[in-house]
Amino acid sequence: MLQAQTLVDARLYPSQDAVIQDALYSLLDQRPQLRVELAVYRYQTEDISLARAAHLAGLSFDRMKALLVQRGVRLRLGPANADEAQREIAAMEHILADRKAR
Repeated sequence: MLQAQTLVDARLYPSQDAVIQDALYSLLDQRPQLRVELAVYRYQTEDISLARAAHLAGLSFDRMKALLVQRGVRLRLGPANADEAQREIAAMEHILADRKAR
């Protein structure tokens, strides 16, 4: 069985963490449903916006919203305060920059 350390020893990656990170990104790329499930989980358990969850899932904002409603997840729409609004703006700017870079 291939070990992460073998890839580090072969100087293909700088660390085991880098191997694992790359493997996880590849897994999520190959299995889009896992990305959706992860985005739903993070929306429920972390303080991420609906827009960020949609981006992580690879879905449109409206599709992500409908999916969460279908699963009975309580939506958090709109910022609770000015600091949260600034974080949402920054997150959307990051998402737009990612899309332009593609």
